[in-house]
Amino acid sequence: MKKKLIQGVRKMIIFSSFPFLLQNSKQSLTETDSTHPNCNPNFRTTSELTGGDGQRSHSHRRRRLRLKPSSSSAFSLFTKRKPSLNSSLSSINSFMAAASSLSLLPSDDDDRLCSETAQQEERKQHEDCSKGPPSRYLGGESRIERAWAHWKKLGQPKLIVAPMVDNSELPFRMLCRKYGAEAAYTPMLHSRIFTETEKYRTLEFTTCKEDRPLFVQFCANDPDTLLEAARIVEPFCDYVDINLGCPQRIARRGNYGAFLMDKLPLIKSLVEKLALNLNVPVSCKIRIFPNLQDTINYARMLEDAGCSLLAVHGRTRDEKDGKKFRANWGAIKAVRDAVRIPVLANGNVRHMDDVRSCLMETGADGVLSAESLLENPALFAGFRTTEWALGSEESFEDGKLDQADLLVEYLKLCEKYPVPWRMIRAHVHKLMGEWFRIHPHVREDLNTQSTLTFEFLYDMVSRLRDLGRIPLYVKEGHAEEIYANGTVHE
Repeated sequence: MKKKLIQGVRKMIIFSSFPFLLQNSKQSLTETDSTHPNCNPNFRTTSELTGGDGQRSHSHRRRRLRLKPSSSSAFSLFTKRKPSLNSSLSSINSFMAAASSLSLLPSDDDDRLCSETAQQEERKQHEDCSKGPPSRYLGGESRIERAWAHWKKLGQPKLIVAPMVDNSELPFRMLCRKYGAEAAYTPMLHSRIFTETEKYRTLEFTTCKEDRPLFVQFCANDPDTLLEAARIVEPFCDYVDINLGCPQRIARRGNYGAFLMDKLPLIKSLVEKLALNLNVPVSCKIRIFPNLQDTINYARMLEDAGCSLLAVHGRTRDEKDGKKFRANWGAIKAVRDAVRIPVLANGNVRHMDDVRSCLMETGADGVLSAESLLENPALFAGFRTTEWALGSEESFEDGKLDQADLLVEYLKLCEKYPVPWRMIRAHVHKLMGEWFRIHPHVREDLNTQSTLTFEFLYDMVSRLRDLGRIPLYVKEGHAEEIYANGTVHE
């Protein structure tokens, strides 16, 4: 009898005060910005708290009273309230204090207006929101400052290994770093498969402590999937990169890469999703539009969405053949002049003279090389293949290094950092392509091997050396300077 009487008193107090609470709570909902609902999982919209006829049920009333303190606390982190709202909140808080004074009366958890557990959860939500990545709350100028601060912290690398499917894996990145590369991209990783398949993650993404600065590149068309994949790799990289430049048919079928250029709102959502939720910066690698102004607008949109670094391939989506179509350095310069974040140039880099010319003509903060590095991983150390040495007006000499030497170094790195054999086979063909053209029977022997072994490959290199060496070249008088560079000698 006594227990029922006490419960009746409690309910009378609550429901006699409910019209006052409803009025102030409704005002709070209309005046509060709801742009960060994730910071308050208990938040409900007005429609969720009403029945089909627009009337609030008895259970909704009680739930609303219990949830209101948490939602007001969370939203105060992100929004400015009108002055009239403060008095409303004070009134609500006064009522809550009075209600909490009934704690001496017996009650169950369902009747508590603001239990100790709820308060702890509220504090935790507040702390979690406050500890989010700084970029989540920064204005445009601050984001630009952070983008440059991060780039400078990495040493502002200028010589960078471009992302290449099945080709810019860890052993190859480490080989290029030994010969002058100052940063590198991983191969493009498929974000959905990366999140779903452990075997794919294990085989396709490997790194080590010396493999920095590192860009990890994903293709994606779903912001949530991309974020899930990015969170897995962010402790191991310096940028999470979004592939917006792949022009191949597989990208068309998969709806990613350069074929998202027709869906700019989707691209913007991908960048924003990462920029608002990662602790590492977001970078993007793009191709240019046929129209220069479209390219400039595209770059500015990416910057505004939260991109901290932009790599620009100076060819359009339809210009797939790098030997047939020259990269448009003028377009890269226009982008560099239009945005305020670091910009990297990609295209037409075959040797170090190209690197210097590209940096000078575009004003870019660094250059990427792809296909040329596959043939000559020592490009950034000043070495040239026969094609780019003998056809030059300058004098060149044997650099005392050749592609067979580089292949042996690569194979040793593969033994240290295992990768799929398909990647190794691809590098053998790229590195030794000129040698195979002269000695096609050795290439035929390689192609007949359904299963490769390191023993077979080392023996193949010995055979090629016995048939005749093809050196890499350096500018006359520069050999000692190159070999004095610590990146070349272990």
